[in-house]
Amino acid sequence: MGEGRNSHDECPVDRLLNKIAGPWTTYILWLLRQNRALRFGELRAHMPGISPKVLTERLRRLEADRLIFRNQRPTIPPQVFYGLTARGEELKEILDALGATAQRWAEEDSDGVSAPSASAESPASDEAHAAPSRSE
Repeated sequence: MGEGRNSHDECPVDRLLNKIAGPWTTYILWLLRQNRALRFGELRAHMPGISPKVLTERLRRLEADRLIFRNQRPTIPPQVFYGLTARGEELKEILDALGATAQRWAEEDSDGVSAPSASAESPASDEAHAAPSRSE
């Protein structure tokens, strides 16, 4: 990273999360992960709150980011299927891990279990998260 540059564009994790963030986007990826390939109407059936316009926008964005493919069969009417590309398949473990964390947090929140506050952390844990000094 260059000196004096503080652009979030330099963070590859931020760039990746921006590709999959947004309303409905992770849900679309999850549905395609569960079902392999789905037609537009099948996706809408699983997502009753989404408008056709928004679903089309999300699918186009995911396709442009090469996370999903669009396969159109030359039938009358045309049949269009959407599925995960190899790049989209790479997200499976990440999304599974995020899903497990989300589920655990939801259960903790519903049980009233609170996480330890930052002030409760020991100095030793602060040292574990500190960046190494230049002399190391």
